[in-house]
Amino acid sequence: MSAEKTIRAVANTKKQRGSQAERQAIPVFLSAEETQPARDFHASCPVYAPTPLVPLPQLARELGVGHLLVKDESLRFGLNAFKVLGASYAMARYLYAKLGHTPEGMSFAALGEEEARRQIGEVTFVTATDGNHGRAVAWAARELGQRAVVYLPKGSTAERVEAIRSLGAQAHVINGNYDEAVRLSEKVARERGWQVVQDTAWEGYTTIPGWIMQGYATMAAEAREQLAALLPDKKPTHLFLQAGVGSMAAAVLGHFVAEAGGEELVSVIVEPHAANCMVLSAEAADGEPQVAHGELATIMAGLACGEPNPVAWEILRDHADFFVSCPDFIAANGVRMLAAPKAGDPQVISGESGAVGVGLLAALMNKPEYRGLAKQLGLNEESVVLCFSTEGDTDQDSYRRIVWEGACSADDK
Repeated sequence: MSAEKTIRAVANTKKQRGSQAERQAIPVFLSAEETQPARDFHASCPVYAPTPLVPLPQLARELGVGHLLVKDESLRFGLNAFKVLGASYAMARYLYAKLGHTPEGMSFAALGEEEARRQIGEVTFVTATDGNHGRAVAWAARELGQRAVVYLPKGSTAERVEAIRSLGAQAHVINGNYDEAVRLSEKVARERGWQVVQDTAWEGYTTIPGWIMQGYATMAAEAREQLAALLPDKKPTHLFLQAGVGSMAAAVLGHFVAEAGGEELVSVIVEPHAANCMVLSAEAADGEPQVAHGELATIMAGLACGEPNPVAWEILRDHADFFVSCPDFIAANGVRMLAAPKAGDPQVISGESGAVGVGLLAALMNKPEYRGLAKQLGLNEESVVLCFSTEGDTDQDSYRRIVWEGACSADDK
């Protein structure tokens, strides 16, 4: 099988070399105390409810693991993806700061009051997106009474563009990749006095990405509490976390390490071959983030990012165990497995970026060529595996092609 059709895995040698004392601690901004205002803010939203943590016992038995649980973010705020947790909190924090307030007690209702909106004035938020983040920014801007402008990379589907525009935002597809869209949004913001809302950081721009990661921690906290309720005598042994720029993966892993300890938890950071900046960074083994170049073409649109968030990379560098990149058919297989579950398991509607963790787990446990890697990861009948389906069918045409027509199989050329 060609390299393009095989899994590429890198063990985190820095973590293996260093002792717990030698590795940097999880940053304070991801502690329970510092992320509690985000949880309180999300709870103040009229449409808030924790998304379900879905046990899949029949699939777990089929794959030879003890338990498999999937956090289903297709039900988040009616937006079909988790991204709104970060965007809404960061945008609200920015507006609340303009009122001279700290985040304690911040709520949707308070920011919607006529006097608050008068004092804040009109703000235009600008961002780059592969789809879900832009939709989240558009929704939050509308709900908070502000404006949003969104740039998308070349190849973005009409469905994703229209989903953003339907929420009242401007959406523009550029002739460039995601990272070029990020640079364009930053440039336009400087020129026009707009405010960038991006979940990646660069020199001079770290506060809002940190707030976004705090927003993502709500999902992690929900999952940890739900897992404790479902399996009171068990702790997760494995986390499968997707990485685009790495902010979600770092926020979730950071939460679990900070709150539950990370020594016995095996974390697997997953991304597409076409945008495998985390694998490249791990392979370099010099502690510095590396860039994946090119058009970043993958069905996993939400993960098509070539440049890591440096803040997120430092957390993953010091605390993740394995970095894995996959061919697209691994994600497509995950979509199909969750859409057509084994008898007795519930269905999970998961998009390509959401299903790659389950697809990877299935490949590791089912394919003879990956038995050595599965053993290296410590996957067995005692494992408690937690995956995050970060999106539903946000591109319905692609979802139907994969599920109904069998698109993107291992046999595709």
